[in-house]
Amino acid sequence: MAISQTQLVLIVLLPLLGSLIAGLLGRFVGRAGAHTVTILGVAGSCALSCYVLWQLMQGAPVFNENVYGWLQAGSISVNVGFMIDKLSAMMMVVVTFVSLLVHIYTIGYMADDDGYTRFFSYISLFTFSMLMLCMSNNFMQLFFGWEAVGLVSYLLIGFWYKKPTAVFANLKAFLVNRVGDFGFILGIAGVLYWIGTLDYATAFANAPSVAGNTFEFFPGHAWSVPTIICILLFIGAMGKSAQVPLHVWLPDSMEGPTPISALIHAATMVTAGIFMVARMSPLFELSPMALEFVLFIGATTAFWTGLIGMVQNDIKRVVAYSTLSQLGYMTVALGVSAYSAAVYHLMTHAFFKALLFLAAGSVIIGMHHEQDMRKMGGLRKYMPITFWTTLIGTLALVAMPFFSGYYSKDTIITATELHAAARPGDMIAQYGKWAVILGTFVTSFYSFRLLYLTFFGEERFRKVAAEHGHDDAHARDDHGHHGAHEPHESPWVVTLPLVLLAIASVGVGFFTAGPMLFGTDVMGHARQTPFFEGAIQVLQQNDMVAKVAEEFHGPIAFALHGFTTLPFILAFLGFATATLLYIIKPELRAGAARALALPIRVLQRKFYMDDLWIGGLAGGSVQLGKASNLADSRVVDGLFVNGSANLIGVVAAISRKLQSGYLYHYAFAMIIGLVVLLAMIHQFWA
Repeated sequence: MAISQTQLVLIVLLPLLGSLIAGLLGRFVGRAGAHTVTILGVAGSCALSCYVLWQLMQGAPVFNENVYGWLQAGSISVNVGFMIDKLSAMMMVVVTFVSLLVHIYTIGYMADDDGYTRFFSYISLFTFSMLMLCMSNNFMQLFFGWEAVGLVSYLLIGFWYKKPTAVFANLKAFLVNRVGDFGFILGIAGVLYWIGTLDYATAFANAPSVAGNTFEFFPGHAWSVPTIICILLFIGAMGKSAQVPLHVWLPDSMEGPTPISALIHAATMVTAGIFMVARMSPLFELSPMALEFVLFIGATTAFWTGLIGMVQNDIKRVVAYSTLSQLGYMTVALGVSAYSAAVYHLMTHAFFKALLFLAAGSVIIGMHHEQDMRKMGGLRKYMPITFWTTLIGTLALVAMPFFSGYYSKDTIITATELHAAARPGDMIAQYGKWAVILGTFVTSFYSFRLLYLTFFGEERFRKVAAEHGHDDAHARDDHGHHGAHEPHESPWVVTLPLVLLAIASVGVGFFTAGPMLFGTDVMGHARQTPFFEGAIQVLQQNDMVAKVAEEFHGPIAFALHGFTTLPFILAFLGFATATLLYIIKPELRAGAARALALPIRVLQRKFYMDDLWIGGLAGGSVQLGKASNLADSRVVDGLFVNGSANLIGVVAAISRKLQSGYLYHYAFAMIIGLVVLLAMIHQFWA
């Protein structure tokens, strides 16, 4: 059975139609109409996406056709078309499924917000943009989807436009992404210039022909053409997928509503860069230098941003830095040519990280929009569904064996270890290996720290209530809520998505690791065609996932082996450290804080990266603008433009004083002039 063009057009257009109705006709259809039409549109898109993936798994051929010819310039064609293989189909299912749950969740989370219909329009428009990105069959459509998700992200981060911090955050996200996108469009231009096409299939087929070509930016310094193209494309991924040093926008984007944090900054938009590099694997495999660059950036992001998450107190920012760290793990996988492991972790991460963000939003609802974990505590008895689902998401995040995050994350770590073992003298390979291994301790510590501060220990919200004059925990506050911060479980439209995502966070890895990663059946017995064959291309000597697959004997044996590995031991130590400091001996925290005052201060300042971007680059640009304005007003205008006019004015003023109107003044001037003239003639003839 073949995939039909009509199916694919509907998958893309249904969310767009819902967005247009909610956005343009929201006043007429009302709140219920807006969320109904957008949810139905995304639900239809999700159902069709699942059907397309099922068709491909049943043997349907890859769909690669142009739907619409946009323009023709000489030999260059720009089309709207779709390339649907198992890689793009998997992305379509992830995007639409998570988006559907976020739409449902939004009904409860945004119930009291004035921009209710506008919000549904935006998130449905985002779904359309993301689908255009991951379904495209050419670089120009990829760039359209790339910029469209950036635009909608800007609108959603600054959704509460009366909030100064939200306005600052969306502008910061927009500008930092423009830095990455500048490199991205140069990379696309490089593909067009050297390979001569914007079509994926043609570009991938012709790429080996330019593998030996070089280009000199400076005389005597030749760069490989594939290296130039791949590094420029990856700079775009660094912006979109928040890799160091272009990561600074993502934590601040938590100023937007929580559903956006789950949809854009956990499951979909920030993974666009990971998907793009995996899609471009035929190009990246031609450039070992580009892969080394990818590995270094990913390892730096995975470990160092995780450290920052250890000292955050805002519940959403902890999860945000966790997202940065996990994106680093995916990027490390790309750098060691484990593309399938990267996109598999993308899929599992989408479920448990969306779960953690939505659970954080549920806590925020229950705490009446309080986000500081130091003002929470003991919430598990008030919010049992939120607690248990958060616990499941936490176990998946720390790669507890048998949970979905374990199968993807452990594969990345093992592939990185094999890559480093094959290159004992490569310092970047060794750095990448230890970054992902040590990162397991960091991930475990900040994850359980969040769990303990939020759901265990003293009910600190009562102390906060007393400090604000609400001594009676059952008194109503100014907004009619039960107590100043009296917690409560969220409504079903919030908890239902949590439960569904929790189920996915437990079971997805167990049932899909064999077929999607290792080319076996579910239980690891019969070998079959690798899931991403044809969609991802890896040179045989670089295929680390294939080496991991040689030791895969089913999900049970794979998980049991995980209990004996160094990453699990380090993760357990992270859990034990958090338990000691936040449950068993909380009084030790003060001493630890004093002993580690300097590194904690550095982490709280985020390694001074914000100072570099805002005070350095942005501030330097402002100062440069002021200097330019000063030069323009004082030198250009003052000296050259106004100066010539002022000089004429001075000469005219002096000349006016000489025009006295007395005849003897003029006669005296004539005599003086005649004497000077005779002196000059005498000097000339002498």
